[in-house]
Amino acid sequence: MTIEESPSKNEVFFVWFNRYAGVAIKTPTKTIVIDPVDVKARDFKAVDAVLITHEHYDHLDQPLVSEIQKMTNCMVIADPTSAQRLRNRVPSEKLHEVQPGSEVKVGEVSVKAEKCNHPPATTPVSFIITSEDGVKLFHTADSLPFPEMASLGETEKFDVVFCTVGIAPGTSPETGVEIARLTKPKVAVPYHTGSLEDQKRFEGLLKKEMPNVTCLIPEVNKIYQVSKRV
Repeated sequence: MTIEESPSKNEVFFVWFNRYAGVAIKTPTKTIVIDPVDVKARDFKAVDAVLITHEHYDHLDQPLVSEIQKMTNCMVIADPTSAQRLRNRVPSEKLHEVQPGSEVKVGEVSVKAEKCNHPPATTPVSFIITSEDGVKLFHTADSLPFPEMASLGETEKFDVVFCTVGIAPGTSPETGVEIARLTKPKVAVPYHTGSLEDQKRFEGLLKKEMPNVTCLIPEVNKIYQVSKRV
């Protein structure tokens, strides 16, 4: 999972490292890991921040988050429920509890928490990560579409949006495409699924409905490079 090289100006690298919402993002100066589960702490040699979207087993592994934090001395940014569960495992000065509307700076990288429409979770959040150069990624966690995504898309001008297409209740390739329709990214990434069929269906629907949006079907543990939209 360690991304050895650093991206150039106006670029970021990302790796999808499990079948859920596990994503590692590397900007020119920072490495951010989101929802690490089903991986080993030693897979991450250098981490500046771990982000947790909600408390479900496929998003929050408390011992793993603790181990990564101890190894790297990174900050941990988590929704209120997950933060509560991490209080005895992560030093208080390193643990940042966030709610929709909160922003935490990781050096010059911005991490903003936003709404997440995932009813089974207690206090879920999604995350907007903006690199030093303004490359914007929207990690939607297990979210179903919600109307405010349209205004976020207009305001933020996303370069990449990770769209849930399976596993989570109610999600499907169709709901994933609706997220892309609302947010209008440069690149839409279908994730949170163990099914290539789900991803291919998302790709077909996206090409039909939004031909100007690039679909990137990620392979687990493969490094992808994305650039700032112009």
